[in-house]
Amino acid sequence: MSDVRYDDRVVVITGAGNGLGKTYALEMGRRGAKVVVNDLGGSAFGDGSDQAAADVVVDEITGAGGTAVANYDSVTDGDKIIQTALDTYGKVDVVINNAGILRDKTFHKMTDQDWDLIYDVHVRGAYKVTHAAWPHMREQNYGRVIFTASAAGIYGNFGQTNYSMAKLGLHGMSQTLALEGRNKNIFVNTIAPIAGSRLTETVMPQELVDALKPDFVMPLVLKLCDENSQETGGLFEVGAGWIGKVRWERTRGHAFSVSEGFTPEDINEVWDEIVDFTDADHPASIAEANKPVIKNLKA
Repeated sequence: MSDVRYDDRVVVITGAGNGLGKTYALEMGRRGAKVVVNDLGGSAFGDGSDQAAADVVVDEITGAGGTAVANYDSVTDGDKIIQTALDTYGKVDVVINNAGILRDKTFHKMTDQDWDLIYDVHVRGAYKVTHAAWPHMREQNYGRVIFTASAAGIYGNFGQTNYSMAKLGLHGMSQTLALEGRNKNIFVNTIAPIAGSRLTETVMPQELVDALKPDFVMPLVLKLCDENSQETGGLFEVGAGWIGKVRWERTRGHAFSVSEGFTPEDINEVWDEIVDFTDADHPASIAEANKPVIKNLKA
């Protein structure tokens, strides 16, 4: 099997000054990519800025013989980040939406600022960066995009209402972009990583943070961004050397007569059947999901 290489590919990585993003940037640089290292240099909670975060990574890439440029814009100014790629290298081939912050609070203590800031960085930021890159990818008939979700978005997590909302929202965004991008050779996937970082050290013991190295997530990201990869629309949980693909599961449900009507009491009678996952199915599209609904209408 041939090596995964990124020669002449222009890769934009947000939040690349630390943690996962830094690991992606360094390895992409080693494999021939021209890397745009974006990092505002703020704290894990969205405060402040510091250009040194991106500069250090750029220096490490170029010091090893690679090619990289720093960008210090907020992801909410995603057009500026992509413009750095265009001005410096003339194109953009890969976008890895990695930047993120935390504002953890239980819902009854959460402020509008806590909600809005998480939305702005995770959802609006990923939208702005990807939206700016999208027409260039369409024109060149090539692109690879990664969104970064979280187990908190898939399963929920106490004290992370805002973060959970944003992370599952990113997967929803990627699902539609995978459909829209396929015929333009733009493949879009989502990862839900578990790795030691400035974010996870706020919710995990330090020894676990140290053991969950970003290096154990990086190989999947590089595989999904490879020009030879055909995967799109996927959601992958990844960490500590384990990788698994996630899909929706649905019970067989129960079909009531729409002509005769039904009541809450009727639902109670068959509730165990409605929630029984025995022989569950796995719809992979809206069309598949709607089949039993349409069938019941026709019946």
